[in-house]
Amino acid sequence: MYMADFKVAPLKPRIPLDLLEKLDMRVGTIDKVEDVEGSDKLVKLSVNFGDKRRCVLVGMKKERKNPREIEGMQALFLVNVDPRKMMGHESEAMLLDIGYPDGITPVLAVPEKPVPDGSRTG
Repeated sequence: MYMADFKVAPLKPRIPLDLLEKLDMRVGTIDKVEDVEGSDKLVKLSVNFGDKRRCVLVGMKKERKNPREIEGMQALFLVNVDPRKMMGHESEAMLLDIGYPDGITPVLAVPEKPVPDGSRTG
């Protein structure tokens, strides 16, 4: 999709601020990206959140020629979602990206400069 062809989606309904405060979004460093055997979409990320590492499953195989290109990068994750079992692995957070719902090849939501792993949004 070209920038000139992009159509901005309508805004979603408003939510109370206290609902937003329930989301725990944190920065983590993607230490390792591994293939998930038997899946044509999923890769397994090992992400450092400062106090612990978490496994995060992401459907990015078809979005990037080399998913390992994000190793070593910091990104934004939703960390207080219920764990989800997929392809025999448990995903413990959700990677936030930009563009997927709009039909754009997704890019990572990243901090503008390095911050400590586990830093919260707010």
